Amino acid sequence: MKLLIIEDEKELSNSIVKFMNQEEYLCEQAFTYNEAMAKINMYEYECILLDLMLPDGNGLDILRAIKQKKLDSGVIIISAKDSLDDKVLGLKIGADDYLPKPFYLSELSIRIYALIRRKNFSNNNLLQSNQITIDLLSKEVKVYDQILDLTKTEYELLLFLIENKKRVVSKSALAEHLSGDMADMMDDHSFVYAHIKNLKAKLASAGCNNCIKTLYGTGYKWIE
Repeated sequence: MKLLIIEDEKELSNSIVKFMNQEEYLCEQAFTYNEAMAKINMYEYECILLDLMLPDGNGLDILRAIKQKKLDSGVIIISAKDSLDDKVLGLKIGADDYLPKPFYLSELSIRIYALIRRKNFSNNNLLQSNQITIDLLSKEVKVYDQILDLTKTEYELLLFLIENKKRVVSKSALAEHLSGDMADMMDDHSFVYAHIKNLKAKLASAGCNNCIKTLYGTGYKWIE
């Protein structure tokens, strides 16, 4: 899962990144209004953590831009501005949650998990597709009650494909999801093919065949 942290306090932002990396989230940072706008215009994120007070702009204007672009990203406002008016306005514009500073990182992690589960998986801890069951809390994947030994990358690929089962996902979109803005600096995205191949093999060995369809020159699609 990919997060964007829009926060000008670098020490706090780095603390969030360190904690969320341990929770196996892929984190990107923006410290200014302009950096944040550039990233939301170029990349997709499951969740955006948004500070309202930025050195060169207002976080609420970023929230308005997110909603105008009709992005699927969930938004959690994290701000020292804890007045009722700010909270109400942020939620009216379209924020999904509001967490005033200071906060415990464990509390933030719970809020992020709950938001992503609610938006992508109908508020359910168990995700089922074909013969596959995924426990989103323990990150355990089973096929016909057989536990699959997936790497972190394979797990993220599987979840992303199922989440986007109604559309074809391009190789570049998968590369961006797995490596963030580092994908722009890669000469090619051949590593995606290698991970897809390994994931397909593990699914097939457990009896789940033909779940991932390769559309040559286009991308991949999850088949139910």
